Amino acid sequence: MRRLEQLLHDTDHKSYPAYKALAGSFQFPGFSLSIDHVQGDPFAAPSSLSIHMNAAQHGMPEEYYGSPQRRIMLQDYLLRGVYRALGSFSHRAKGSGKSGTLSVSCPRQEVLERSALCIDEKDGSLILRFSAGFPAAGRTTLSMELKKMLMEYVPSCVKQCLVYSTLRKEELKKWIALADDQKALRQQLAEKGLVAFVADGAVLPRASGVDDRPMKDALPFASPEEDRVSLTLPDGRSISGLGIKKGITLIVGGGYHGKSTLLKALERGVYDHIPGDGREYVLTESSAMKLRSEDGRAVKQLDISAFIRDLPNGRDTKCFSTEDASGSTSQAANTVEAVLSGSRTLLIDEDTSATNFMVRDALMQSVIHPGEEPIIPFLGRMRQLYEEKGISTVLVAGSSGAFFQVSDCILQMKEYRPIDITAAAKKAAENEPAATDAGPLPEWKDARIPLPNREITEARKLKVRGSGTDSVSVGHESVELRFVEQVVDPEQTNLLASMLRILEEKHFNGRTSLTECVNALYAAWQKQGFAAATAGRIPGNLAAVRLQELWAMVNRYRALRLG
Repeated sequence: MRRLEQLLHDTDHKSYPAYKALAGSFQFPGFSLSIDHVQGDPFAAPSSLSIHMNAAQHGMPEEYYGSPQRRIMLQDYLLRGVYRALGSFSHRAKGSGKSGTLSVSCPRQEVLERSALCIDEKDGSLILRFSAGFPAAGRTTLSMELKKMLMEYVPSCVKQCLVYSTLRKEELKKWIALADDQKALRQQLAEKGLVAFVADGAVLPRASGVDDRPMKDALPFASPEEDRVSLTLPDGRSISGLGIKKGITLIVGGGYHGKSTLLKALERGVYDHIPGDGREYVLTESSAMKLRSEDGRAVKQLDISAFIRDLPNGRDTKCFSTEDASGSTSQAANTVEAVLSGSRTLLIDEDTSATNFMVRDALMQSVIHPGEEPIIPFLGRMRQLYEEKGISTVLVAGSSGAFFQVSDCILQMKEYRPIDITAAAKKAAENEPAATDAGPLPEWKDARIPLPNREITEARKLKVRGSGTDSVSVGHESVELRFVEQVVDPEQTNLLASMLRILEEKHFNGRTSLTECVNALYAAWQKQGFAAATAGRIPGNLAAVRLQELWAMVNRYRALRLG
């Protein structure tokens, strides 16, 4: 501390680059402060700093970080406190540009592993990564203002938010208990043959299209008796709700009755949620993938012949490529890619699907001979996907009853309440023509070999970044992700961008298959953490992604070169 204080006095009212002398590590009572990167001027991106504490210094109970589920929940809880505390001190120090800013990651409703705050499972060491705008008047340093930030505000935040003795212990205990609950329920999904569970009393509607918090006064979810299951929590209590079984589940109903709201909750159910979200006990098996049409996306050497074949121009759909996919070809590609990425459940909403990809009614089939139609509707493949490959489907449909015959369970949403109408719907569809036999499914083996892209790997100071949840970029190459709907946090796109750079620099060599490249990187990330997915210093703005989202990005990467 004394060394830092002296450096601050020495740099006061100097040219802004004098702040570079502050880079380094400084020991404070109970923690060390590391100034990792100093911004070039007061209008540049704020400086990067980190707090380091050992287990004895923060005092968190070892049982709170000894398992992944609890550790991630603990990290999330602590980070939210730091976010609030730093925000209360931000801009108290005066100056121009970004002077005085204090910021850290802002977690949303989902509980994600983040690089902003990490606790080591083995030794309990804690790292907090945050940003600070070093104060200046024009380009003249204001080190005494910075002294307030580093020697008063930051230590206050550490003591208030990162020391166990000062925390709200009962509140934290509830968060840890929720982590245990969610882990136990996820384990029971597989044991009971379920792909998803929606607890009675859950609040599914969100406050608005841009506010993911629960809607006030929303009608609590109530499961139909025929599909109600009871799961057991670690403390012995039972929790009841809708159990969606493996197979084909159809969700129908009138407009504005909650069909898409239920599917959206299932889509987000691959992630755990914080207490008070309303969806704490809405859980979907972890590989579930939301699919939709995606006009204009690129497709690279993919076998979509299960859904598209015999094109009029003679193009090979067993090794199909395009820079501008149609609605049907894009959804066919999305489906095949989900299967190749290991998804065991497909989530589909008719409203965002290509109609001709999903179904062809009997009248259309009688007018347009099947031999003249290159599209094999998804309707004809749903049962095959489940019976031959074990892939379930949860489908929202509001305009066609053609799916009744192939569905195992049919739920009608009525005023946000599900009603099981399977028997009645099946009876009504008894005399309807069956789905046309679509023929055997392909094996779907991905043998693509990525080639090195020298324009990428030889570029100096290759920049990578995420843009909201919409896209990532590596150098001048951008990857569109706005239709990959389970990317829910901007920090996930930051990680995906970093992963893409690592793939280009270390894995794409012209010898290893794309599957091996992607799986090797993801396995390294799971084992080594964020260090495996970054080049150099770990930034504090990364959040975990699933293997499915990594695959989704790679498959949309237009600069991908294949042998």
